[in-house]
Amino acid sequence: MATRHAKEPGKQPARQDAKAKLLEAALATIRTKGYAATSVDELCAAAGVTKGAFFHHFKSKEALGVAAADHWSQTTAEMFAAAPYHDHADPLARVLAYVAFRKALLKGGVPEFTCLVGTMVQEVHETSPAIRDACDRSISTHAKTLEADIEAAIAARKMKPDWSAASLALHTQAVLQGSFILAKAKGGAEAAADSIDHLIRYIELLFGATPR
Repeated sequence: MATRHAKEPGKQPARQDAKAKLLEAALATIRTKGYAATSVDELCAAAGVTKGAFFHHFKSKEALGVAAADHWSQTTAEMFAAAPYHDHADPLARVLAYVAFRKALLKGGVPEFTCLVGTMVQEVHETSPAIRDACDRSISTHAKTLEADIEAAIAARKMKPDWSAASLALHTQAVLQGSFILAKAKGGAEAAADSIDHLIRYIELLFGATPR
């Protein structure tokens, strides 16, 4: 690849730029219209690239869906890794601050704060195993980032619960994804914010913490 890049200066960056534009267009368009209602032509128009460029990078719309899920995972992982909820000394405070951080992201229109992979998997879990698996990988990998803090909070309070840190971490994602469905159904973030507040109360009750 390095040799090819040396022989064709300027061409590889352009191709990479087209791919990046298509992925960013997918994030915006699919969250607005859904996966099924988004066409390859619309993605190309939104990205400002040709259909030939699309099929140079992706053999099908499904392949684009898988790549978009992975791209979503990468970009959101960077944002969450740098988020301020990690700064709390107490692990339970970190978990609660994470949930509060998710509530703070409920800004703008519904497509701006809802989840790409949650949107796609609701549509294609039966029809596209490849996209379903990519969405599961995204949600489950993100949930795992909470497990260490939950485990530490359990240990700090000398708890012996009949549930696991992994199950609670996944439950947070179930509530968050459900809150996005409510936001879509009701056309705004208010119901989603209420659901997230209930999640905070639930976690506080689980750990016997003093409510906010």
